[in-house]
Amino acid sequence: MSLVGRKAPLFKASAVINGGEIVNDFTLEDYKGKNYVVLFFYPKDFTFVCPTELHAFQEKLAEFEKRGCAVVACSTDTEQSHWGWLQLPKNQGGIQGITYPIVADTNKLISMAYDVLNGEYFADENGNMAATAELIAFRGLYLIDKDGIVQHMLINNLPLGRNVDEALRMLDALIFTEENGEACPANWAAGKDGLNATHDGVAEYLGKH
Repeated sequence: MSLVGRKAPLFKASAVINGGEIVNDFTLEDYKGKNYVVLFFYPKDFTFVCPTELHAFQEKLAEFEKRGCAVVACSTDTEQSHWGWLQLPKNQGGIQGITYPIVADTNKLISMAYDVLNGEYFADENGNMAATAELIAFRGLYLIDKDGIVQHMLINNLPLGRNVDEALRMLDALIFTEENGEACPANWAAGKDGLNATHDGVAEYLGKH
């Protein structure tokens, strides 16, 4: 079921913040009423595509923050694994220099709540527990507003990296609609006109075209 338009599932979990500090009670509740949140899931630490995404978000972190948006990453690895990966330099495949929080979804409940867990448990014909696939997170991304409502979601399969500029564009679109009460047409970008519904229900571009 899509989470768009619904409350983002809450959680409290261990996380690594500020590039190396482990906390045990990280929660999205701390952002409610103050910040937008981009929460993104990735499959595994110490892999190949994942560090390119984490570094790409770090490179644009200032752009998110100046819009009042926090960036939070999450995978099913442990906080100790996150911490170890953070100590490894970028030229060695590490994510040293990442400063936004990286959540440890060790029991996979967060990934299940956001419906990004690849695979599920089942009992085989002998009653033994098995899994349909490796239980790691797909590349899910959620844009959450200041009221804790999911306004945008995107889920990519494991090999397909995301476009961080598109996440920024969607954040700009959300802010635009909140501030102007107008909708954003296809390929909208910051600085472009929005759409306004006229009294007879016909949408039209604002401004001169």
